[in-house]
Amino acid sequence: MRSFSHWRAAGVAVVAVAALAVGAGGHSSPAGATSIPHSKTDQTGGVSATPASGTPSLTKTGTQEVIKQLVQCGNVMYAVGSFTSITQNKVAYPRYNVFSFDANPPYTITSWAPDVNGKVNSITFNGSNCADAYIGGEFTSINGTTVKYIAEIDTVVGNLVPAFGTTAAGGEVDTLLAVDGHIIAGGSFYSINSGKVGYLSSVSPVTGKGDGFINLHVTGHYDYCNTSKPPVCTSKDNHTMVYNQQLSHNGKLDLVEGNFTSVDGQPRQQIFMINVSTDPATLTAWTSPQFDGSDGNLPKGYPYQCTVNEAFYIRGAAWSPNDETVYTAATGYHPWNVATTQEPRTGLCDSVAAWPATQKPETDTWIEYSGCDSYYTVAADSTSVYAAGHVRWADNTDGCNKAGPGAVADQGMQGLSVANGTVDLNSGNTAEYTMDRANAQDMLITSEGLWIASTNRYGSNKCGNVSGHAGICLLPYPSS
Repeated sequence: MRSFSHWRAAGVAVVAVAALAVGAGGHSSPAGATSIPHSKTDQTGGVSATPASGTPSLTKTGTQEVIKQLVQCGNVMYAVGSFTSITQNKVAYPRYNVFSFDANPPYTITSWAPDVNGKVNSITFNGSNCADAYIGGEFTSINGTTVKYIAEIDTVVGNLVPAFGTTAAGGEVDTLLAVDGHIIAGGSFYSINSGKVGYLSSVSPVTGKGDGFINLHVTGHYDYCNTSKPPVCTSKDNHTMVYNQQLSHNGKLDLVEGNFTSVDGQPRQQIFMINVSTDPATLTAWTSPQFDGSDGNLPKGYPYQCTVNEAFYIRGAAWSPNDETVYTAATGYHPWNVATTQEPRTGLCDSVAAWPATQKPETDTWIEYSGCDSYYTVAADSTSVYAAGHVRWADNTDGCNKAGPGAVADQGMQGLSVANGTVDLNSGNTAEYTMDRANAQDMLITSEGLWIASTNRYGSNKCGNVSGHAGICLLPYPSS
């Protein structure tokens, strides 16, 4: 996945943990290791508000760097983004846009250190095979070998796997997801390994070439103007792209976010749902007039378009543990045709929302507003919906860049009720969760807890009011 940052007023079958440590000469995954490509959400009771100690962090403080995504495969966590150094226990290790560490305490950084020369947006693993990783981003070489935007690399040394192909994508890759023997790639590209596929494609995990599993023809981009004089239109770099995706827990459905107006010949905007249990994958009927414009705009329809320079606003989504609810996280500031002073807030701009996941057009179950600050990522367990970005308040329906009546001060990340979206409070009647306003990029729930990937923006390094968590924070589940 990729984020748009902005600011207003993401040889042995089994080895011991020691063999994974830095300087141990590489690592391999335990026999029978299982990939965790999406959230594990069978926990109850919510995560701790206090972060686990000892997790790695971004080193630099004067340059903005970022962890874009965290993925677990076997007993190892893999982190990708844009960075040159990772620190653990006050020791800095050179790492170039990818690294790995033990998924369990003490979260030891491994010796795996591929030299990737540009930003990595996403990483995935093909089923239970933790020996090879697939990465996508904006890089042009790995360990000095030319390869553009998508690659397969081994997780022992970090060498390229040449059979996957090195001509690779014809544009930036924003998101990768392994599904049932396919690698689903999304981004700004229109070809992969010389095959014309367009923005959302499925490629073979062996050859890297299109395998025909995705043939959905994602097209169009947002293009509208507000009514000011002169009119202000969407920015010139507004273009078709697929930005993010999330697999349901049962592995049958995939949510896809991005900048488009048509999918498989059907009108879709911001987000759509595909059925990946069919071959080829098929577009479902799940959508909403609240984001696709099918009922038109105000006054008779919905304010489905946000401010023009943030026309693409649904940046993240998540599934409930039972796959019956979809949660969305949005930027967007405010609807372009609704004044910032108009209260209560309307539309989906700068909100977290819940939606029935039935495969038909729906309207929201609830919407929670930050009050004109962005949400970029969301995750959920059976207790809470966790949302993060550079927010300052929660439940701020009647404020914009200020706390309105009933707003709760709650910066960076929040826990929200799965029932109605109200903010989680502690025994002191203040917000349960908080972190620096670090433009969080990605969240992943595993059996350990809630992993949060973020930037070190403006020196951000606090999670739960504890320093030392620039880029990575783990809010653990309480021990049973």
